[in-house]
Amino acid sequence: MHPFRKAVENRDVAAIEALLAENVVFTSPVVFKPYHGKAITTAILRGVLRVFEDFTYVREIANPDGRDHAFVFTATVAGKQLQGCDFLHFDEEGKIEDFTVMVRPLSAAKALAEAMGAQFDGILREAEEAEEAKAKGAEGAAGAEG
Repeated sequence: MHPFRKAVENRDVAAIEALLAENVVFTSPVVFKPYHGKAITTAILRGVLRVFEDFTYVREIANPDGRDHAFVFTATVAGKQLQGCDFLHFDEEGKIEDFTVMVRPLSAAKALAEAMGAQFDGILREAEEAEEAKAKGAEGAAGAEG
């Protein structure tokens, strides 16, 4: 089983985060503009884990070099069943640098948009806190070197 799939199925946010490149680009199925960076992507994925019920990967498709994967899934959001796919591209170090999600049908996409919209202030706060903690850690490391 692919490490990403295993991390998601185990709801292991730390393992998911460890697989993300610092410069990952996350493209949502319900928002036009992509999100850039590990902190916001991790916060969004944490939110998704809160709103998806009965989440199951049903198929994994990979290209021969292992740098591109498609993970087909089913889930329920606010009583609406959905089908979706996570399209991942991995960099040379095996980190996810491009993460695109697509879902269907439209009624489920709308339910997902509403559920995630209700969480988005918290998601942004989580991402900001992660960035601040990272900056403080970098400052501490720089001070220790000097």
